[in-house]
Amino acid sequence: MGILGQGKSLDEQRTEMVDRQLIARGISDPDVLKAMRGVPRDRFVPTKFLSDAYKDGPLPIGGGQTISQPYMVAVMTENLEIEPDNKILEIGTGSGYQTAVLLALTDNVYSIERITDIAEHARAVLRDLGYSDPNIKIGDGTLGWPEEGPFDGIIITSGAPSVPEPLKEQLADGGRMVIPVGPRHTQTLLKITRQGNRYTEKEITACVFVPLIGKHGWQQDTSL
Repeated sequence: MGILGQGKSLDEQRTEMVDRQLIARGISDPDVLKAMRGVPRDRFVPTKFLSDAYKDGPLPIGGGQTISQPYMVAVMTENLEIEPDNKILEIGTGSGYQTAVLLALTDNVYSIERITDIAEHARAVLRDLGYSDPNIKIGDGTLGWPEEGPFDGIIITSGAPSVPEPLKEQLADGGRMVIPVGPRHTQTLLKITRQGNRYTEKEITACVFVPLIGKHGWQQDTSL
């Protein structure tokens, strides 16, 4: 096999990314694969990293934040089991790439980002791609968005020391949460399902995310 992207258009690189990085590793949900084929990750990466847009890894976007590895985006999205009428809460808008993938599966996406410049850039890219009014607010994601809850799915795109209680409370009965939990520099991706007042946990995979900063997360960003 050749080097991913060598001499190929961005569309061809995206198709190759889905085939090699996602399907080959077990991603099988046809709706998730369609979303990953359709959302142009190259639009969400800084220009200087354009040639790396479809490579198998995260990329920095500024402010100590990253755009997640395509495979991790697919794994997290697949485990949310999104239906078209579901309401989804995303904690950590970041580049907006994961947001766009979610919007390919349901119109009811709400996203929280704590860094204003990053939130506004993501909003601009999403609008440019045709999402006329992305539901993005700036604030502490560990508090959730209670006035819009409950949510059928909650996805947290940064690593938490433990599962924030407000997010558990905002999960609908039967809802799914996907969250990296563990120390700052290595976590386990968990799928949490709510059944009444009971929550079941399933370990998905080891992962590494930037820290979740907030009242119910890490308190300071000093170790980055």
